[in-house]
Amino acid sequence: MESIKEMNIFKMTTPNKTPPGADPKQLERTGTVREIGSQAVWSLSSCKPEPGIGFRTLHLPGFGVDQLRDDNLETYWQSDGSQPHLVNIQFRRKTTVKTLCIYADYKSDESYTPSKISVRVGNNFHNLQEIRQLELVEPSGWIHVPLTDNHKKPTRTFMIQIAVLANHQNGRDTHMRQIKIYTPVEESSIGKFPRCTTIDFMMYRSIR
Repeated sequence: MESIKEMNIFKMTTPNKTPPGADPKQLERTGTVREIGSQAVWSLSSCKPEPGIGFRTLHLPGFGVDQLRDDNLETYWQSDGSQPHLVNIQFRRKTTVKTLCIYADYKSDESYTPSKISVRVGNNFHNLQEIRQLELVEPSGWIHVPLTDNHKKPTRTFMIQIAVLANHQNGRDTHMRQIKIYTPVEESSIGKFPRCTTIDFMMYRSIR
């Protein structure tokens, strides 16, 4: 993957608390990106099952993939194993990705909150390369991770892996509340036109 060679590891390190980023819905409203997490197959290195369920599951009610993708900041994925804790996101075709957004909440999760995260991309599990490393201090809000090279060019990849390498207070297991992945919206190949924003324009935006 040629673009990976041009990337530097990005470290978000500060003695102060990690500032929250904007709500990703604001990115979507600009019309320049769209969320594509639903196009991927998600898997986890481990997850805590719902109380009363005697086996580990990723999709039944509990603390798994569904909680990462339910648009509810009150739910979360909780790991149940040794570090690193992994979220694997695999696309069926090579996909352009621009931004990764993760929601963490130190106020609620304390020692379960990630303090060090590695983001890796590749064709499959066997050739993943780290492109970003984040060191977080008591984050409470959205964390925006650019998936671009030094020339701000988006990454094309089959797979993204998010690895939680450490938690606050040396916590064992981790919580993540939401993950969103964004791809840039391509301009029309016919030409670039102003976006239809007024009601009058919206009435005539399609050909009948």
